[in-house]
Amino acid sequence: MNIFLADDHPLFRIGLRIALDQEEGLKVVGEASDGFSAVERIQSNPPDLSLIDVDMPGISGIRAIRILRKVMPEMKILVLSTYDDERYINEAMSAGADGYVLKCVEVAELVKIIRSVYEGRQLASPFLVNLAVRDDEAEAAEESKELVLTQREKEILEAIIDGRSNKEISDSLCISIETVKSHIKSIYQKLQVRNRVEATLIAIKKKLLS
Repeated sequence: MNIFLADDHPLFRIGLRIALDQEEGLKVVGEASDGFSAVERIQSNPPDLSLIDVDMPGISGIRAIRILRKVMPEMKILVLSTYDDERYINEAMSAGADGYVLKCVEVAELVKIIRSVYEGRQLASPFLVNLAVRDDEAEAAEESKELVLTQREKEILEAIIDGRSNKEISDSLCISIETVKSHIKSIYQKLQVRNRVEATLIAIKKKLLS
């Protein structure tokens, strides 16, 4: 497996290169001390996996990851960082990193992580932040947040599913047509739909009224 190292600390980079080159099947094929050079050199000689620090001069590691992910979607990217910080982790996740590894990791553990990420396997490690799991959890939480309907919105959504007109909904709930329209607009925004048909499909799929 060919590996690229991008880190602005020469001693760390040299030590890591020597350690990885001693591992069977691993070979460091390139290095960079800043984000711009990393993007340029990785594109000119694509590795199988890149280890990239988030905090580098020039363009940041996060921005470099974002660029590389667009032009090299198949390459595996691991962030190697001293920061156990939610902001950095979320930025790396959004940029398209495959994993986020803390620099306090032992070489043997890092090698395990590198091999597992390259092979697409799950690995439990105290030094590895599983970005995919965080992404799924964040997405589920956001979706759950968006789909919280008020009791009135549920009543109107149920009426929509029954095929009632705005006037019929207005009469049955004893509210004005303008209020009905306002509630429907809110329902559409929360469900991220544009019409009654889409709202009905989402409501049934998500079991919003069950």
